[in-house]
Amino acid sequence: MKRYHDEKWRSSMRVKVDYNNMMSEFLGARGIAAEEIAANAAQYEAAAKRMDEKRGEMKWRELPFNQKEVVEQILETAQNVRNSCEAFVVLGIGGSALGPIAVHQALSHQRYNDLPKEKRNGPKLYVEDNVDPERMASLLDVIDPKKTVFNVITKSGSTSETMSQLLFVTDLLKKTIGEGWEKHLIATTDHEKGNLIKIAKENNLVTFYVPDGVGGRFSELCPVGLLAAAVCGIDIEELLAGAAYMDEICSASSLAENPAYTLAALEVLAIQRGCNISVLMPYADSLRYMADWYAQLWAESLGKRYAFDGSEVYAGQTPVKSLGVTDQHSQVQLYTEGPFDKVITFLGVDRYRTEVQIPHAYDHIPDVAFLSGHTFNELIKAEQLATEYAVLKSGHMNKTITLPEVNAFTVGQLLCLFEIETAFAGELLGINAFDQPGVEEGKKATYALLGKPGFEGKKAELDAMPERKNCYTV
Repeated sequence: MKRYHDEKWRSSMRVKVDYNNMMSEFLGARGIAAEEIAANAAQYEAAAKRMDEKRGEMKWRELPFNQKEVVEQILETAQNVRNSCEAFVVLGIGGSALGPIAVHQALSHQRYNDLPKEKRNGPKLYVEDNVDPERMASLLDVIDPKKTVFNVITKSGSTSETMSQLLFVTDLLKKTIGEGWEKHLIATTDHEKGNLIKIAKENNLVTFYVPDGVGGRFSELCPVGLLAAAVCGIDIEELLAGAAYMDEICSASSLAENPAYTLAALEVLAIQRGCNISVLMPYADSLRYMADWYAQLWAESLGKRYAFDGSEVYAGQTPVKSLGVTDQHSQVQLYTEGPFDKVITFLGVDRYRTEVQIPHAYDHIPDVAFLSGHTFNELIKAEQLATEYAVLKSGHMNKTITLPEVNAFTVGQLLCLFEIETAFAGELLGINAFDQPGVEEGKKATYALLGKPGFEGKKAELDAMPERKNCYTV
């Protein structure tokens, strides 16, 4: 029996949310009064009802429950990759890259690629999420294409960055391998639409599909993220089980019983107070890239010009990534003595996966000796609590999400928690959390600049831009 089937173990692994430091009882006048939350009960109930009604449209919420056959295919493919290659390269951008990076960092060895082959759980993993020419060229210095499998991920099949990478890799494989090059390429895309599915069918590529209704930033728990995780030996079934567990918890309509709804309500109340910045500060290097993944989820979902009713609202809250303890020495000065325009969410861990002692040395120097006999575990936890206290004392809103430990089950919970929080925040703000029209404008301009057919009008629009003035260039 897998451990996540044990209800006692599942309960012991529940991710917890502590928002005491958001409330006026602890923060004073700048905090949120319990009476204010109670006064908004009707609004929260209406939003919860809409969430229930729209559940069928939010296909990403079904991913923990409806992928049994897909998971079996992923595990089989992952084993084949592990047996046949030394490197696995993800070609993707946005959610196709940020999710795989975050989960890999959380659940694999902290120096995974640096480990000798016999100590790794799988091939080396590279996620190429940009088109910087120096970066693409440098990839060839660390991989052998003959011993590499590439996973190209784009649901639309028209993402310029990813498709340019595909052209580069296809040419590379044909030149270095020749016949059979297509066995080194896996496609993850839409079932029917787009250019990548056409290419996949033409070349008989191993192909996985992004389910309908699952946008890029909500796609980590489908083949987009699960394949890379499985290739590196991560237990993707436990990851999905954790997400399912949190989804069940977050199915409660009551704000008090639903951590995702509570988090969303608090953030929206903070926005209404002028807190237009959301800082996510993990106190674990394993969770550092969760802040990057969260930044896309929060920014792209909630940064909207128009409300559901068509009115201009310019909604959103700017996400900022931070890392404890590192950024106590770069950002926390701002968080304690800067403007009251931020909510800081600390992301903590009860039990780290290893314990490191601080040995005795230099006992004749009291300012150093006091550390001896403690552990790095105690130190990082003390640093987190001290920063929470300093931020609270300065009157700035903050809250804490705690994982009992970092494992596939708790990471699955965390992904689900943030996704449902984001969707509920969209309902409270009255905006569509699942489109990205602002991103599309930039894509169209790129197409026009590179001469893509059908975008001649956009090119003319770009050509008509006012000429830059030398007087404004230094």
